[in-house]
Amino acid sequence: MIKEVIVVEGRDDVRAVKRALDAEMIITHGFGMTEDTLKRIEFAQEKKGVIIFTDPDFAGEKIRKRISDRIKGCKHAFLSREEATKDGDIGIENASPESIIMALKKVRMESEEKRKEFEKIDLVKNNLVGSQDASSRRDEVGQELGIGYANGKQFLNRLNNYGITREEFEEAIKKLR
Repeated sequence: MIKEVIVVEGRDDVRAVKRALDAEMIITHGFGMTEDTLKRIEFAQEKKGVIIFTDPDFAGEKIRKRISDRIKGCKHAFLSREEATKDGDIGIENASPESIIMALKKVRMESEEKRKEFEKIDLVKNNLVGSQDASSRRDEVGQELGIGYANGKQFLNRLNNYGITREEFEEAIKKLR
């Protein structure tokens, strides 16, 4: 049972999450998110907490950033691009109930203070940037850690901002196929 309110982009996302579990949700309506919607999310964060669960694409990341920049203390759930893609379309609505439940079990809280646990050299040494398969390796590690897919710079920020420990990181690296 999820006690927080889950923030998704659209009605199809609500249907997909409802197939997986029973939870209260707020729809952002994508980039069309209004001031009223932001106020509802703020209120939900104060009363119950919020989990931001947007699509693993550029628009989803922009929406996630807009909400978390304004409303502090939100939790974040991520799906891999692979789990969210069907017939070339990417979105939460395409994910299986099992993938949705797994993503919500790996929810992460963004830390308030800036950490520097990880540096670019950690990504280079583990072929997460600068190698031919870096993108797919970041996708797998991000999925394992529950921080989703991101480009190199974003990935480094997530490692530091979502409280990932050195131990967790090294375990995820070991699990790479």
